[in-house]
Amino acid sequence: MANQGKAEAAAQSGDEPTLHRSIGPTQMALYGLGSMLGAGVYGLMGKAAGQVGNAVWLAFVVALVAALLTALSYASLGSRYPRAAGAAYVTQRAYGFPLLSFMVGLALVCSGLTSIATQSRVFAANLIELVGLDGLPVAWLALGFLLIMAGIVFRGIRESMWVNVLCTLVEASGLILVVAVGFSYWGSVDYFETPAAPGDDHVILIVVQGAVLAFFAFIGFEDMYNVAEEVRDPQRTIPLGLITAMVAAAILYIAVAITAVSVVPWQELGTAPGPITEVVSRAAPIIPPILFTGITLFAVANTGLVNFVTASRLLYGMGRQGLLPAFFGRVHSDRRTPHIAILVLFLILVPLALAGTISELASATVLLLLSVFAVVNGSLFVLKGRKSEEPGKFEIPRFVPALGVLVCVVLIAVRVSTGDWRAPAIAGGLLLGCFVIYLAMRSHTLPAGRIEHDR
Repeated sequence: MANQGKAEAAAQSGDEPTLHRSIGPTQMALYGLGSMLGAGVYGLMGKAAGQVGNAVWLAFVVALVAALLTALSYASLGSRYPRAAGAAYVTQRAYGFPLLSFMVGLALVCSGLTSIATQSRVFAANLIELVGLDGLPVAWLALGFLLIMAGIVFRGIRESMWVNVLCTLVEASGLILVVAVGFSYWGSVDYFETPAAPGDDHVILIVVQGAVLAFFAFIGFEDMYNVAEEVRDPQRTIPLGLITAMVAAAILYIAVAITAVSVVPWQELGTAPGPITEVVSRAAPIIPPILFTGITLFAVANTGLVNFVTASRLLYGMGRQGLLPAFFGRVHSDRRTPHIAILVLFLILVPLALAGTISELASATVLLLLSVFAVVNGSLFVLKGRKSEEPGKFEIPRFVPALGVLVCVVLIAVRVSTGDWRAPAIAGGLLLGCFVIYLAMRSHTLPAGRIEHDR
């Protein structure tokens, strides 16, 4: 408790610099949209089409509804408690269990770390393909990518946001281009056709299975909560930006899904190595495929940048809350960024990126994310039932977080039931590692279940 009290007292007295509030509604929405629109959607669209057929657009609609349950919970919590490392904070506030709060925060950090390390190598590989740097080691380009990302994030939240805006606009433009070149094909197929035989009762099941896959295209909205202390009027801006980003992503995904199956038969789309590139090559052969390699660079860079910002704010917030050593909560006096957290992340990322053996770890963090979503939804459910808690500017019915918990548990069950136990085993190992770290740091962090109730 001592670390927590000192950090907060210093911040309140003005002895320490604080994070810079510069993010408005438009930047907030683009930050969330950039986090959701990644290079992964280009491959995901083909996999989903192969599973659901022409009804892939319907799978994205169902996925949107499922994802919105948790997104609305995050929006409401952001309105109530706009803080960095908000998921860990609301978990502690709801349950008063520091170990659970610590595990929630560290699970999100692990997710960010594996994502950034993965993106660094993907960026390097695509850059080699784009400019023909054959023979140059991917590891060194990945290291250069990490250095640039760390420099941008250290430079300031305003600079990070402007880079994010640029990358997000390029990403979105790539998907809009796909829709534009294939729009004339709309209406050429039956958009309810699935792999099921006519009259088969399993059509709904097929769509739901596709929705489970499509759900992961919406993951990324949770990143928006972690920059809450750098948002102007966060009680209003966070909900508005989050919902705007979700709706914009859904419109793009659904439009691209309809375009893809209109241009390329879903059977071929499901087996194409580059489904979106295949769509463009058929609808507009004049457009060189390398264009999408360039767009992929912006998408990958944006994902890495957003995750770097988010992870650094998670460490910062956990340091301020006493869940990590207090030095993580320090802010640079000139740049107004959490420089210690940024440096520590960079030092961890270098060996991760150079190792190049993190694909299974990245897959396992999906399970961790779903677990975090379940806990966060449960936190809002508990807090809404507590009379001493003041409502925020954006409130939702109590059944929404309850349904959010149910959806996340079902998705976890679906992922585990695939029969591949490597990802669950790694996820369990990460949680065990979090527990060991917590025990090792217990004497230096928050020792009891207390947490301040300031607004």
